[in-house]
Amino acid sequence: MLELLLCSLLTIFPDYLYRRYRQGKRLGHEITLYSVWFELRFGIVACLMLTVALITVIFYFHPSTTTATLFFRTVPIVPEINGRVSEVHVDFSAPVKKGDLIFKLDSTKQEAALETARRKIAEVDAALLAAQADVLKADGQIQQAKGDHQQASDELDVKRELQRRSPGIVPQRDIEKLEVLLAGRQGALDSATASRQSASIRLTALLPAEKASAQAALAEAQVDLDKTYIRAGVAGRVEQFTLRAGDVVNPVMRPAGILIPDGAGERTLSAGFGQIEAQVMKVGMVAEAVCISKPWTVIPMVVTGVQNYIAAGQVRGGEQLLEARQVLAPGTILAFMEPIYKGGLEDVTPGSSCIVNAYTSNHELIAAPETGAFKRFVLHAVDAVGIVHAMLLRIQALLLPVKTLVLSGH
Repeated sequence: MLELLLCSLLTIFPDYLYRRYRQGKRLGHEITLYSVWFELRFGIVACLMLTVALITVIFYFHPSTTTATLFFRTVPIVPEINGRVSEVHVDFSAPVKKGDLIFKLDSTKQEAALETARRKIAEVDAALLAAQADVLKADGQIQQAKGDHQQASDELDVKRELQRRSPGIVPQRDIEKLEVLLAGRQGALDSATASRQSASIRLTALLPAEKASAQAALAEAQVDLDKTYIRAGVAGRVEQFTLRAGDVVNPVMRPAGILIPDGAGERTLSAGFGQIEAQVMKVGMVAEAVCISKPWTVIPMVVTGVQNYIAAGQVRGGEQLLEARQVLAPGTILAFMEPIYKGGLEDVTPGSSCIVNAYTSNHELIAAPETGAFKRFVLHAVDAVGIVHAMLLRIQALLLPVKTLVLSGH
């Protein structure tokens, strides 16, 4: 309607002035409801053509959309294990800090495993003390075996020396007994040495390895116990948290609730524009937004990103061929916008629906020396008609509460 009024000032109104003051035709006399078409036909036709052209230029070079939403991220509260809830530490809606305990699962099994691991470490520590005593015992046995071996060796040497000096003074049978005794004492010494080595290996290698395994089992049991304490991974707010003691939660089938991080939905506005705007939407475009949760306020925005893919055309590998007719509604070009001024989206409720206008700027192209005069005029006209869209957005912002509260029928 606004475009039609503007175009009529340039077409129908001059035509009427010509008819009135040049030809002397007056409203209600020569120009009536029945003759207005014939009398002002040139102005009316030109007005319709100019209006269509103006609307086309405005909506193409300065695209608008009502499908803009302040999306916000949510974090599911999911335990790593299955279990029955034993304690709940937050209400239906409550703020939480990073690391705060949200709820706890029944941990009887995990506590028993943790206590078993602790007992195993104590058992290994006791075995280490016993192994140290075994090493000391083996040292004493080695010392005793060395003494017995030395005594038998000395007696054999004496007998052999006497036999060498006075052959026949010592019976050969005694020398043979001493040799057998010396061999037995050597075997006892070797056995004591082996026992000492075995006890040393058990003390320095086997038992430390068992203790390390027990400590690893203790750490694993502690991790399993910690999994029963579900804490907030980020600072935010828990909403609609209906979990209560006795409920069973499952990490695959039944999450416990949702955590909304701080600042979620307060930075980026996502808007879907028609596919015909794919060549117009560029990063750096200035835009304006009006959100339902913050009426009568126009928020200056800037386009920070444009998604290069249309979500409606995505496919996943499967067992059936793709049928193009299944895509009934054409998808949109998704653009991401941020407020130009700090805190621009501060009072807008995350998830709010918004109306967005984006404006094409040809300033650099107009300022380029290689741009011709006619092209500069056209580009100036394209940039200038953006004010019409800005006026429409402000009219929408003004009428938004009335439309929502009165004309919607609720």
